[in-house]
Amino acid sequence: MFSPPIFLFLISIIPSVWLLELHHQENKASETECKKLDSLENVRSTFVINETFGNSSNYLKALSDVCSHDWILALHQILLILLIVGKWLLPLGGGVTRDELSQLLLIFIGTAADILEFTSETLSDVKEKTPHMVYIILGVWTWSMLQFPLHLAVVTSKPGSEAELGNQEASLMTKHSTDMWHIIEALFIQDGPFLVVRLVVMTYSKVFHQMLGFFTIKNFLVVILSLYRLAIICQSSRSYSSRDMAMSQHFTAVTCE
Repeated sequence: MFSPPIFLFLISIIPSVWLLELHHQENKASETECKKLDSLENVRSTFVINETFGNSSNYLKALSDVCSHDWILALHQILLILLIVGKWLLPLGGGVTRDELSQLLLIFIGTAADILEFTSETLSDVKEKTPHMVYIILGVWTWSMLQFPLHLAVVTSKPGSEAELGNQEASLMTKHSTDMWHIIEALFIQDGPFLVVRLVVMTYSKVFHQMLGFFTIKNFLVVILSLYRLAIICQSSRSYSSRDMAMSQHFTAVTCE
């Protein structure tokens, strides 16, 4: 299942994020002292017009004093929020039911939180004069954003599909299609690439801190558990096929008698 509006929105906004991130990484060392939005007082002094910022020029100057990193982080946050809310408000399509949409939105919230943490934390860990690392991180981020237009996490077998297939093995794969797509997303779209990038950052950039270590372990556990889940599905599929073959042979023998 595929959502063209979400895809068009992503391809229109992702190049802007790339340009902002690359410009910020190139000029990070030369940036003058700026105002961080790390407290309620700083936010109020920046965005609330009071007697100090009585005219528009002073107000624009106050906005321009905010650190570029905070503006880029806000753009990432707004982008993810718009993706979730926009998907909620879009008409249902592509065979997605309301029940599947509710599941999808809950999955999107968890996915968005992981992606936001990956970009904000990992890019801040990249050392200066390593533009190739920035390209790798942004490339993985772009790849992970493909989860939003692709509704793979709620792919389920439709009623009557087993009868149409007429094949027990095929119906078993259809039954586990949701689990299979979850595994594919974890291994190849999100946790797998995130784990590789974090390991590269730790080994190449010689960076390590508490949060980087925690999320690296988290990605590693998700990858291992996804492989474990895949092994369980394959094992149950072989067991099901063996039982089906034995029952078929028994039925054939009884019929011949």
